[in-house]
Amino acid sequence: MSLFEGIKGTNYEIKGLYVEEGITRRLQALGLNDGTIITVLNRKKNGALIIRVRGTRLAMGRHISQGIEVEECTYEI
Repeated sequence: MSLFEGIKGTNYEIKGLYVEEGITRRLQALGLNDGTIITVLNRKKNGALIIRVRGTRLAMGRHISQGIEVEECTYEI
């Protein structure tokens, strides 16, 4: 599933980044790599998401969040 489909308050593990190369490099520099655990903190009406990754809050738009493949975590972080 894509991160855009994620539910507020749920933990997810990143399985792949499928956006433009420049955006992929930037996301990886921010710590969003395969296997990283993230939490969806909030969803905005315009499609933007606020996530927590490695103790930092990040906001991203619909285009980027639709290109991040995730899987729900079965364990707590």
